[in-house]
Amino acid sequence: MSGIPRRALRAGGVVAAAALVLTGCLQNPNAGAGGGGGGAGGGFIVGGTAPNDKVVTILGAFGGDEEKNFNASLADFEKTTGIKIQYTSDQDFTTTIKQKVNSGDAPDIGLFPQPGGMLEFASQKKVWPIDTYLDYDKLQGTLLPGFLDAGRYKGRVYGAPMRNAVKSIVWYPKAAYEKAGYSTSPTSIQDLQKNVADKIAATGVTPWCIGWESAQATGWVGTDWVEELMLRMYGPTVYDDWTSHRIPFNDPRVVKALDEAAKFNKDPKMVLGGTKGVLNTAFADAMTPAFSNPPKCYLHRQGNFATTFYPKNVQADLDNQVGIYVFPKFEGGYDGQAILGGGDLAALFNGTDPDAQKVMQFLTSDKFGGPWAKAGGWLSPHKTFDTSNYPNETTKKIAEIANKASVLRFDGSDLMPKAVGSGTFWTEMVKWENGQSSQQTADNIEASWPKS
Repeated sequence: MSGIPRRALRAGGVVAAAALVLTGCLQNPNAGAGGGGGGAGGGFIVGGTAPNDKVVTILGAFGGDEEKNFNASLADFEKTTGIKIQYTSDQDFTTTIKQKVNSGDAPDIGLFPQPGGMLEFASQKKVWPIDTYLDYDKLQGTLLPGFLDAGRYKGRVYGAPMRNAVKSIVWYPKAAYEKAGYSTSPTSIQDLQKNVADKIAATGVTPWCIGWESAQATGWVGTDWVEELMLRMYGPTVYDDWTSHRIPFNDPRVVKALDEAAKFNKDPKMVLGGTKGVLNTAFADAMTPAFSNPPKCYLHRQGNFATTFYPKNVQADLDNQVGIYVFPKFEGGYDGQAILGGGDLAALFNGTDPDAQKVMQFLTSDKFGGPWAKAGGWLSPHKTFDTSNYPNETTKKIAEIANKASVLRFDGSDLMPKAVGSGTFWTEMVKWENGQSSQQTADNIEASWPKS
C-alpha cells in the first residue's frame, strides 16, 4: 500500500475493482491533446466548486505534519497565481470521497492513496482523464516508468502521482553489517541468500528481521513479499495479469512465488523468532533488534517509511546508523530492476475549472514538493526532481534506487478487489505463515475472488 501507516489504521479501506485496472493499451490514446484544454466534451461529469472562483478544494488522507508540509509546498504557488487552495484531511478518505462524489459534493481534486477507488470513479466518468488538462508525453518522460499505468482505465489515464513510496529496500545496521564484511550490493536474491543470509546464519544469528503484526491488518507485510517475488520472478506483464485476475490467483507461478517467500518468512534459521516471531512482532518494531549490540538480526525488507519507526537515536543519525540497497533481481527471472511501490494519485473532478487544472498541473509536476522533501518523509515520483531537497543521503539514495528502476508497479493488494486485497490475501497469508501450504493458500484466495 502506498502509505503503510495509514494502511495499518484502515484495515479494509481499499476500494478496488480488478476489472478496472490496467485494461486496454499502455500508451496515451490522445497524444498531444493535453496541456490544459479540457472542455466539457467527452461526457465527463463536472463536480467541485464554481469555475474561475480562485478557490480549489482538495480532499486527501494525510494529516498532521504531512498536511502541514503539503500546504507549505503549495504556498508559493498560491502567492504567484492568486488561487486559494483549501485542503481537507480525512482519515476515512475512501468512504468519505465516495459519499461526497455520489451526493454531488465532490472536491475539485482528490488525492487517492490507492488506485482502486479512483478507477471506480473513472468507470462512471466522474473523474477526468489527465490527457484533457496535462501534457501526457511530458509527464510520462519525467515520471518513474510504469507509474501512470496504475491510473489507467480502458486505455486512458485518470490520475497522476504526486507522491512516491518505494518498498523494495533492504535495510541493515550499518556499522555492524559492514564490519562483518557482508555484501552491500548483492546481484540477485539467490546471491543475497547465499552470500549474505547464509553467512549471517552461520554465525548463529538469524539474518532477517520480519514482523507482520498489525492488528486487523496483520498479513499485509506477507502480501508485500509475494508481490516483490511475483514482480521479480515473472516481470511486470505477468504481475499485471495476476493483480487484474487475468490469470488465477492459484496459477502455478503464484504458488512458486509463495514457496520462495517461505524461504525468508518461514525458516526458523532465517527469521528472528521463527513463524511465531513473525506473527507476534509488530511491523513497526521489526527492525529494532538489529540495533542491539550485537545485532539480533540484520536484514529488513521494507519501504522508505520504515525509518519513522526506528529508535529516535537512529533517526537522528540515519546516514551513519543504517545502510540500504535495493531488493535485488531474481536470477533467471525478470531481467530489469523492478521496484514495488505506491503513491498518492491526484485526480480531477472539476474538469472545466481552469483554476483546478492549474493546481493539478503544479501538483503533478517535478516542481512540487520541495518544502515537504526538506522536512522528510516525502519522495517525488519524478526522476527530474531536484534531489538536493532531500534532507539526508539515505533518502537521496532511495530516490536514486527508484530513478534507476526499469519499472515500478503498485502494491498488488491495492489493485485487487477489497474482498481479496485487504481481505483474504491478508488472512490467508497468516494461515500460510502458521503452516498452511502455498497451494492451499493460493486455492483459498482464488476461491474468494469476486465473480463479477
